[in-house]
Amino acid sequence: MKLVYLFTLFILPLFSFNESKVEWISPLEHDFGDIEQNKPVVYDFKYVNISDDLLTIDNVRTSCGCTASDWIDIPVEASDTSAINIEFDAAKLGYFRKKIRVFFTGQRKAEILYIEGFVIDEL
Repeated sequence: MKLVYLFTLFILPLFSFNESKVEWISPLEHDFGDIEQNKPVVYDFKYVNISDDLLTIDNVRTSCGCTASDWIDIPVEASDTSAINIEFDAAKLGYFRKKIRVFFTGQRKAEILYIEGFVIDEL
């Protein structure tokens, strides 16, 4: 009986802590298709705050220096939308697939986004 009580007291709150506080309006993956070398491309991943609290992005981590992120540093009200701007520099030729991890306040687990495409010679 003590084990059940301890599980309820300490473990169950961890599961609710990891629930997503956002619903993505944009797909979680974006394919740029063919893009010209040295011509950066940009995509906005849009989301809505589905929690009852203000929501702030703590950090956005990209998988390499070729991918940059930008976001509004203002808390998002419940039911409001916002976006994370992702830019890929397109310097290296060939296929790419990059992972972007988005960390929101009060949410331990990162939201995972992807961009991909194929960089071709300049026309």
